[in-house]
Amino acid sequence: MMVKGLQYRLIQVALLLGLLATLYLIKLPFSLSAVNDTATPVYGAVVINEFPHDRNAFTQGLVFADGRLYEGTGQRGESALRLLDLESGELLKRKNLDSRYFGEGITILGDKIYQLTWQSHVGFVYDRDSFTQVASFYLPGEGWGITHDGEHLIVSDGSSYLRFLDVETLTEVKRIQVSDEFGAVRYINELEFINGEVWGNIWYQDYLVRIDPQSGKVNSRIDLSGLHNDRRTRDEVLNGIAWDADNERLFVTGKLWPRIYEIEVAD
Repeated sequence: MMVKGLQYRLIQVALLLGLLATLYLIKLPFSLSAVNDTATPVYGAVVINEFPHDRNAFTQGLVFADGRLYEGTGQRGESALRLLDLESGELLKRKNLDSRYFGEGITILGDKIYQLTWQSHVGFVYDRDSFTQVASFYLPGEGWGITHDGEHLIVSDGSSYLRFLDVETLTEVKRIQVSDEFGAVRYINELEFINGEVWGNIWYQDYLVRIDPQSGKVNSRIDLSGLHNDRRTRDEVLNGIAWDADNERLFVTGKLWPRIYEIEVAD
């Protein structure tokens, strides 16, 4: 009787395990689907053109306008606002910052150019044509990247937050936290506003993020690994996004990179 009882219990256990396995297999596809639905899409990119770039330029900001490139560079004693010819890389105009400032991102809105500094809590406003400084403004915290959505200046500070500044008062009116499926996304650097999204570099990463400016959600990533492998120092990171809205061309470069790349996202 004891043997029969043991056999009966073993049969019960086997049936229970079989039932659990069946339920697991039925549920598994739905679980994988849920994971796939929350994963941030990753796209590649195709290089369309290459243009020369000053390998001594510590690129912190890049803007395309008037058929030319505007660049903000960093490092104390070397920081500047520069106007470049895209095709030749020729330096057409330069405005040096005082040696105490470490230049950061730039953006153009209307007839003005805005440039941040890293840890000096100050930003500068220039006349777009002459590069004459017309104003300055206080910026709490650090300054990293800057762009605009036509209504607000949008600023990064190396954290997971983007700050929105009123263009008249140059003070913060709101902020959003950038996040993906893993949580907050930190070290957001150079910025560009493209077709309703904020595109950003992530410090020391070879990809771009495309951010929803309302929710802060990362809509997708653009993998640019392998774009520039001839790096002499760890400072030569991907940093610099410029959008030619008239011709829908996208340009990227990095700090101390010898080339600017026109790329097309392969999505």
